[in-house]
Parts: sequence; structure tokens; C-alpha cells
Amino acid sequence: MNSFKVLKENKSLVIFPLLSTLSLILIMGSFVVAILASNGWDFDKIEPRQGSYFIYFMVTLLFYIVNYFVVVFFNMALIHCTRLYFKGEEATVDKGLRFSFSRIGAIFSWALFAGTVGAILKLIQEESGIIGKIITGIIGIVWSIATFFVVPVIAYENLGPIAAFKRSAQMMKQKWGESLGATFSFALIYIIAILLATVIFVILNSTLGPVVAIAVAMLLMFIIAAIMSAAQTIFVSAVYHNVNDEPIKHFTQQTIDNLFVKK
Repeated sequence: MNSFKVLKENKSLVIFPLLSTLSLILIMGSFVVAILASNGWDFDKIEPRQGSYFIYFMVTLLFYIVNYFVVVFFNMALIHCTRLYFKGEEATVDKGLRFSFSRIGAIFSWALFAGTVGAILKLIQEESGIIGKIITGIIGIVWSIATFFVVPVIAYENLGPIAAFKRSAQMMKQKWGESLGATFSFALIYIIAILLATVIFVILNSTLGPVVAIAVAMLLMFIIAAIMSAAQTIFVSAVYHNVNDEPIKHFTQQTIDNLFVKK
């Protein structure tokens, strides 16, 4: 809720996840168009493992790299604007985007590293059955904790992707120790928002018809996703700056200290 307070005072920050989502939609569309074009625009000819295994892996890798790049680019812009806000400076979309452009090399390096890891885990998950899914699921949890601070680290500490990964994991370990369990979650807020959107959909469907209801529901889902993404990125930024003894607003020290507990 403290993250939403920051967002309420800086409503323009929601533009970053909106731009990120729109960019990802365009990227996914370009991949779909490329696949359809290579199959003569015939859906029936498309196969999950079309071509050699190497080509399949390279396409998967490229998709992961591009997605990581887009997400990190806009998240870094948002984190920088959050930092400006915490320091009492004017936070604008232009300042955020210019900062991300200044760190474009670091963003690409991380996208290449993280995308490779993601593509490899994806293939392991597909090829190893239920055991592979369990193993990659556990790795995914560890990865999400270890990379909690990666975006602000590559933004402000001038480190390469592997060093940034190690630095983020080290910060988590030094602050909260090992074998961590989170005491926070955005899931409940997200579920409530989805339920409200569902109620609105039902009402509109019964009064104005399914076309209007679907259009409004899709718009609401898009807005909800953007707001939630912005709040989560603000949350990461606030915790990072607090751990580095920088001033932040709305978050108490006790709140930060109790975010993770030893399992």
C-alpha cells in the first residue's frame, strides 16, 4: 500500500509499464507475423518444434532476450524516477527514459544473460517432464529472490550482468540472511482488482452486451496490470534505496526489516 501512495503522488509513473506492455505486444505480434509468414500464412502448418532444435532454441532465446530488454529498460526508467521523487526532485517520464538510454549497454548485457538463463530453463522444463518442471520451479523461486535488486544495481553500480547478479544476491543475504521467505505479496490486491473487473464485466454484459463488456474488461485488465507493475517496481526501488541508507518516503524501517524472514 505504501507503493501505491508513491504512485498516487506521481501518477505519470504508470506510463512506464504502459509503454512496456505496448512494446511487448508489438514484439509478440512481430514474432507471430514472422512465424505465419514463414508458413505461408497457414495456421495449420505451424508446429511447436518447427525446424531444427538449434533454430527452435535460438528463436526462444531471442524472444527471451527482447522481452527482458524491454521490461528492464522501462523498469529502470521508473526506478530512476522513484529515486528522484525520494530525493525531492522532479520526476518526469523524459528524465526516466533518458536515464535508461544512458544505461542501454548495461540493460542489453543483463537481457542477454537473463534471457539465456530463461531460455535454457524453458527447454529443460519442456524436455524433463514433471521432474524438470519441479526443478525449474525451484530454480525460478531462487532466481526471483537472488535478482530482487538487479535492476537498480545495474542502474547505479556500474556492474556487468554476472557481477550484478552476485551483488543482488549478496544484498539479500546481508540484509535478511539465507533461506528466505517473503512476508509481502501483491497477489491479494491483484485478486481484488480482478474481482472488481469481473463484476463490471458481468454488469456491462447484461446491460450493454458482450462486445462492450469485453472491450471494457480488456481495457480494465490492461490498466490493472500497468498499475500493479508500477507499484511493484516502486516497491523494489524503495527497498533498494533503504538498504543503501538513502532516504525514502512512506516506508518505515520496521516495514523494510520485516519483508523477508528466515524459513
